[in-house]
Amino acid sequence: MSPILDNRAAELLKLLVERYIHDGQPVGSRTLSRMANLGLSSATIRNVMADLDELGFVASPHTSAGRIPTTRGYRYFVDSLLAPEALSEAEREAIAEELAPRQNGPTEMVQAASRMLSQMSKMAGVVTVPRRNLTVLRRIEFLPLSGNRVLAILVVNQHEVQNRIIHTERPYAADELERYANALNEHFAGRDLVSLRQALMQEAADAQARVNLLLREAAAMAEQALRPEQPSSDYVVAGGPNLMGFQELADVARLRALFDALDTKRDLLNLFDQCLNADRMQLFIGDESGYRVLDECSVVTSPYYVDGKVAGVLGVIGPTRMAYHRIIPIVRETARLLSAGLKGEG
Repeated sequence: MSPILDNRAAELLKLLVERYIHDGQPVGSRTLSRMANLGLSSATIRNVMADLDELGFVASPHTSAGRIPTTRGYRYFVDSLLAPEALSEAEREAIAEELAPRQNGPTEMVQAASRMLSQMSKMAGVVTVPRRNLTVLRRIEFLPLSGNRVLAILVVNQHEVQNRIIHTERPYAADELERYANALNEHFAGRDLVSLRQALMQEAADAQARVNLLLREAAAMAEQALRPEQPSSDYVVAGGPNLMGFQELADVARLRALFDALDTKRDLLNLFDQCLNADRMQLFIGDESGYRVLDECSVVTSPYYVDGKVAGVLGVIGPTRMAYHRIIPIVRETARLLSAGLKGEG
């Protein structure tokens, strides 16, 4: 736990962090003396800076007499000194318009949220796709196709329609498939897909024990229709090239590693999975994430919700020298409006 700074040291740290975020250059005592309205001499400011350096809040790059914030300094700034900036009405309206419910389901809204995060932050915006177990079945229909194939039509979350082709051991007549669908809709509509599939597997076993052919075959067919598909994407990312514009991330090897992380997704998914278990915003500064590739980055995340449950996580990835006072409100408002949009879609 960081020590509590006195008012003088806290004010100077705040000024130093804000100046470094703005300029990206080490901040010297002379610069702080011109900025500060504390009536302090340059010598006093140098002494306070030396204390902050010793406490680990700031550090001196080898090539400069000025100082820059450390991860510990950023953390104290964010937790104790930061005053987030409210978004303008025009900015809130722009996000709301992009995240209005779409007829095509949540996919377009997730992509729009990622784009908005990137555009407004000028960094990388990331949104995980909604968790499958929050998808609720409203109705299921079966239609016979040529050969031993059946088309399963799933209506989920009110408006979204998913089509699956099932390969069966024999051809089925339309009236037979209609009886199966009616039985399933009567007993299982309104259940989320994960628990529904488990219930269907149990129902098929129970029906077999009771020699109930209709329920057994209906449950087996639906279980196949509800098998998880290989997801095309675990999260949507926009604005990765924006990170090339920050001097501290401009090292070719570092950028390559960061883009590899965005592409392969393993480390970022592990980090965002941690955030799924939190019901509030999370902020990882530098090495706090635990992943070396993000040591020079900060990640600001927030959960978003469907039907009162955490459905996924969205956030912004940028340099530790990000404008936290602006990024935090952007992430918070985007999460709120994506939750509202998905509720309207559902």
